[in-house]
Amino acid sequence: MKYICGVDEAGRGPIAGPVCAAAVVLPEDFPIEILRDSKKLSTRKREEIAIIIKERALSYSISFVNHKTIDSVNILQASLLAMKKSYTKVKMSNIKISKVVVDGNQVFKTDDPIEAIVKGDSLIPEIMAASILAKTARDAVMVKFSYLFPNWGFEKHKGYPTKEHLEKCSVWGLSPIHRTTFRISTLRQIV
Repeated sequence: MKYICGVDEAGRGPIAGPVCAAAVVLPEDFPIEILRDSKKLSTRKREEIAIIIKERALSYSISFVNHKTIDSVNILQASLLAMKKSYTKVKMSNIKISKVVVDGNQVFKTDDPIEAIVKGDSLIPEIMAASILAKTARDAVMVKFSYLFPNWGFEKHKGYPTKEHLEKCSVWGLSPIHRTTFRISTLRQIV
């Protein structure tokens, strides 16, 4: 039996914290009707579905690339790196993967058949599942960072440049997990 591996990331838009990617291979009998684009699910529903994905997936992996690497290579390359890391771990599970499908319009380098699918997180069950795992994992990490760096409210905005987040940056400056390559645009928004 050959399977599709879906890959997606979460965290390209934030100005703080890591980018996270997940790769997922689902069994034929997975209840795909529970899946959606992670952005269209409530936090509670995402977390419930993430548990089911982890219990029933044939294989899955979640990988992070930190803010320092994002600053070093840029957010696109960091996202592709996180996706490749996740896929490489899934591939080691020895499941026969016939194709890798990635959300968006860019793919990472691999010798395996790979396709970028725009809006794949709304169309392809394996990408939807990867989207949910990446989003829930990244959100959980940002909540943990909120305990280390309480002045920035990461538990609320997860590092996205919300009005409240930018106001906190104007008061406290940038935290140790802010992406400094966003500093100029962030400061322009604050002023």
